[in-house]
Amino acid sequence: MAAFEPFEAFGDVEEIAERLASADPSVRRLAVIDLVETSSGEAVPLLAQAVRDAAAEVRQQAARALGEFDGVEVAKALLGAVLDPDADVAQAAADSLAELRNPAASDLLLPLAAHSSAFVRAAIFRALKALQVGASLGPAIAALGDDDPAVRVQAVGVIGYLKKTETLPSLIHATRDENAEIRLAAVNALSFARNEAAAQAAADALSDREWQVRTVAAETIGRIGQASVATALVASLTDSYWQVRQRALQSLGKLRIRDAVGAIAPFLDDNLPSLRKDAAAALGDIADPRAREALAAHTADEDPDVRKTVIWALGQIGEG
Repeated sequence: MAAFEPFEAFGDVEEIAERLASADPSVRRLAVIDLVETSSGEAVPLLAQAVRDAAAEVRQQAARALGEFDGVEVAKALLGAVLDPDADVAQAAADSLAELRNPAASDLLLPLAAHSSAFVRAAIFRALKALQVGASLGPAIAALGDDDPAVRVQAVGVIGYLKKTETLPSLIHATRDENAEIRLAAVNALSFARNEAAAQAAADALSDREWQVRTVAAETIGRIGQASVATALVASLTDSYWQVRQRALQSLGKLRIRDAVGAIAPFLDDNLPSLRKDAAAALGDIADPRAREALAAHTADEDPDVRKTVIWALGQIGEG
């Protein structure tokens, strides 16, 4: 993404500007594309003009093009476009807003966090997430009570990116949201906390009715690094979805749960090579001598990656 500051141009901006005045919208649209190719900050005012073009296809292209630039002027142009009556233009603007990286743009974004349109509110929080400005924390926490789930999920993203310990109660509450996408985002966001409360919330999510949430919960526990909830991870090795079982194996290995060796070893005989490999990797990470015999029995696994991992795991355990 280019900053909104003029630098060496690789195209004739003046000539392109003339084409933006063409009566033919297809010519104007191509001119917008060429503006991006110039890689010049001088393109931004022209794109800001094009995003108000009479033709929706030109406005949409301009909104997309602005995503290649950054800065307050870019944000200003996109905020007008995100209110466009044409849904495709508004979506293009929302996507480009999410590409902003200049924190100064947050001053323009924050007032729209309470906009009457749920689409706009969601777009604003989506953009604020990457900017990571402290002033967005209060509005994001308040938005966890928004009626629209799309707004709530983006608000969770803002909170998760800020990684503030004081937001943990709000995130834990969001892990129980009625919307699965929000629960998933909240469980994933717990990773930064690295404490018992976060680990327990992730462990509780291992019982979620949606397997995608359970999968993220199993992975999150490994990232949090709290061995106190290992019992719940071991229990999830019987989950009906292999994706959950796989993440549980990986996390048990990361946490080096020695008491899980007996539950992990049977996965060396699983029908899925990926689970056999992850079981071997987990046993290698744990490096408990009790796993040596089970691993030695699988050095001739039909899958080369599994064989390699089994041999590695035996090396981690040592001769004993």
